[in-house]
Amino acid sequence: MSLLRLALRNHALRTTVTAIPLYQTSRLVFPDAIQQRNYAKGKNKMKSTDRLIPGSQQPITDKAALEEYNKASSSMSTSVEWFRKECQGLETRASGRVTPAMLSPVRVKLDDRDHRLEEIATVGVRDGTILLVTLFDEKNMKLVEKALYDSKIPGVVPHRQDERTIKIPIPKPTVDARKELFNGAKRKAEEIRVHIRKQHQASIKRGKYEKHSIELEEFQKLATHQIGEVDAILASLQKAIGSSK
Repeated sequence: MSLLRLALRNHALRTTVTAIPLYQTSRLVFPDAIQQRNYAKGKNKMKSTDRLIPGSQQPITDKAALEEYNKASSSMSTSVEWFRKECQGLETRASGRVTPAMLSPVRVKLDDRDHRLEEIATVGVRDGTILLVTLFDEKNMKLVEKALYDSKIPGVVPHRQDERTIKIPIPKPTVDARKELFNGAKRKAEEIRVHIRKQHQASIKRGKYEKHSIELEEFQKLATHQIGEVDAILASLQKAIGSSK
């Protein structure tokens, strides 16, 4: 019996699975766990979004394109500001107020170049309804009279008072007169819009930008904004003078 027991004990020792200490189990790596961990890393990894940013949020970085953009913006803004000042003058005339600024568009041709009227004469107001133009040099009388007529300012009809003075009575604007002022503003507004569109097309043509590029989008936004400014100025004038379309 002792030999049998010894043989059974040796057999049990050969077939026993070696136990793994608990402190070593944390080092074990299983294929499924590796795959899941790699998937998590790929899922959480940040990707560049440079190409995903909408064009409207990206600045123009190309030097040549940026220079062209600034030129176009300056040209458009200059035209819009000119129209704004013109409408301010129209609003003044439509309100019936008589001020020297009414003659600010007048340009006098002298010495082969255009001069502002205030460079050639002083402009004052008498009795609240009459503009008085007093020349610095009486020799320029005919040139100033011609400039006043050529300006085609509604209601401005010069009358020579003496050798150095021109009197311009300003009638109170009627409903029809205010309507005509607004119609004139609408024509000027369309001229400015045409200028903006031409500037926009010229810039695009010079740049030869790719379709759907940032540059194309930014130039379009610029033109749309400037035309919107023109529309807003015209709408403000219409409201101020109470003219219907």
